Amino acid sequence: MGELLAAISPDPLDPAAVDAAVAGPEHGAVVLFSGVVRNHDGGQPVSALEYQAHPDAQRFLRTCCEQVSAETGLPVAAVHRVGPLVVGDLALVAAAAAPHRAEAFAACSLLVERIKTEVPIWKRQHFADGVTEWVGL
Repeated sequence: MGELLAAISPDPLDPAAVDAAVAGPEHGAVVLFSGVVRNHDGGQPVSALEYQAHPDAQRFLRTCCEQVSAETGLPVAAVHRVGPLVVGDLALVAAAAAPHRAEAFAACSLLVERIKTEVPIWKRQHFADGVTEWVGL
């Protein structure tokens, strides 16, 4: 496996770069997960949101990727965006590659779940009625 991609960025995410970080001729499957800002939550319209990360969040993200890769024996990668985002923006792109699809899906799912529970990133939702709410604090 090559250089591990695990990054936190204020810039728009590039799914092709995440895909390329795990792809290889030995893999018949690459699963790419795109977490997209949706226009609703809890029955309320969402107009935008903002992600903030702990200063060590990138280290936690790297650890998640390293652990999932070690546990599965597969290449994985992830990038998470921070800052203000609007509906339709990519907030998280994660990927896993494997010789077969079942293993790639399982590794990618495990990676996303670990990121959601172990990486200190919080989002502030902005609802259409002007109310804001922090999620993950």
